[in-house]
Amino acid sequence: MPRSAPAGTADRILDLAERLVQTRGFNDFSYADIAEQLGIRKASLHHHFATKGDLGRRLMVRYHDRFRGALAGIETRVQAPGRRLQAYAALYEGVLRDGGRMCLCGMLAADFSTLPKGIRDEVRRFFDTNERWLSRVLSAGRRTRALKFDGSPEGEARVLLDGLEGAMLIARIYEDPDSFVSTARHLLAALGIRG
Repeated sequence: MPRSAPAGTADRILDLAERLVQTRGFNDFSYADIAEQLGIRKASLHHHFATKGDLGRRLMVRYHDRFRGALAGIETRVQAPGRRLQAYAALYEGVLRDGGRMCLCGMLAADFSTLPKGIRDEVRRFFDTNERWLSRVLSAGRRTRALKFDGSPEGEARVLLDGLEGAMLIARIYEDPDSFVSTARHLLAALGIRG
């Protein structure tokens, strides 16, 4: 997302850490990797983030805040529930098409059992936020008959979220973002969304 001011050292660290987690996973990078790529000393990293767990938690909070902002932007720009869900899926597609990155939280979910508790809590909060938002959109779509599905909006929200996260993983394996798009369209078509 665009920034209005130049990035300080902490922001540069977070930007690189985000990209490393999205492409390699949380357990496959070190402070030495960040220091080398940014041309700074490891002591500078520890000044901003005492531990890798502190870095990961702050990274999650920032990612979650940005994602909530993206969801608010969808609500502002898009009124129809079906179009909102398409815009939501497009968020995932945009990340995948940017160098084969994954959803930060999807990558962290793969490392979940080895993460510090603070990061695990933030990952859960992220997915809870997504499920609540999707449930509201699905409920509104059912009320207006714009969307059709069996079961509860909460259950359908979980299916959609799980499907999109899984589609990202498989698309990444085959280096084929178009397969993600195909799966997303299929998931949305099952709700009565065409296009």
